[in-house]
Amino acid sequence: MLSALIIDDEAPSREELKALLASAADVEVVGECANAIEGLSAIHRLRPDVVFLDIQMPRVSGLEMVGMIEPAALPHIVFVTAYDEHALKAFEEHAADYLLKPIDPQRLARTLDWLRTGARPSARAFPGSSDQLRQIPCIGRNRIFLLGLNDVEFVHTDISGVQVVAINKQGMTELTLKILQERTPLIRCHRQYLVNLNQVAEIEWLENGAVEIVTHSGKRVPVSRRHLREIKDKLLIV
Repeated sequence: MLSALIIDDEAPSREELKALLASAADVEVVGECANAIEGLSAIHRLRPDVVFLDIQMPRVSGLEMVGMIEPAALPHIVFVTAYDEHALKAFEEHAADYLLKPIDPQRLARTLDWLRTGARPSARAFPGSSDQLRQIPCIGRNRIFLLGLNDVEFVHTDISGVQVVAINKQGMTELTLKILQERTPLIRCHRQYLVNLNQVAEIEWLENGAVEIVTHSGKRVPVSRRHLREIKDKLLIV
């Protein structure tokens, strides 16, 4: 049985695809999402075998969303798009399949046949999916939102997940510290912390020997000794 997740901002497109997949006895649609932020959460929660993903979505595109997922957690990705067929030739080299809107049932059947072979998803990045992130998708109480990196002070992990702390707002993200370190200017300052150097007001040495960064808004961020030298070098502190 193949478990499938549909991510598309257009409800009619989601309904069309669900109806077509319903004719396949060995495919179960385990969820659907209207945007990439909900989609990230659903992928981590549901662990689908395949994601049918729209490329053109507001705020965070399908390509940007794929780049936010750890390669080890990446399911099969099938792009569902109105893009011209010739524009999608690059994706063939990355073992991703795609469906053009409106979806041809026979073309979908070939995609499902390919998925049934059990081939593993490619670990290579999709074209355009490895660009630097400009914002971090977050989940707050009864809402989802995007935090621009210029406003982010630091990011840290706790028992509930990865927390993003901005000047006047805070939220939890599905992105890992590893992805954030690789895809943003945030710098590792501690095993559990990344910091935005543009938000650093000072570095303070405490009486007990610990070191902390103080942000412009007065928040405190621990700095481990193994990362202190790099932080000082980047801040041009002797």
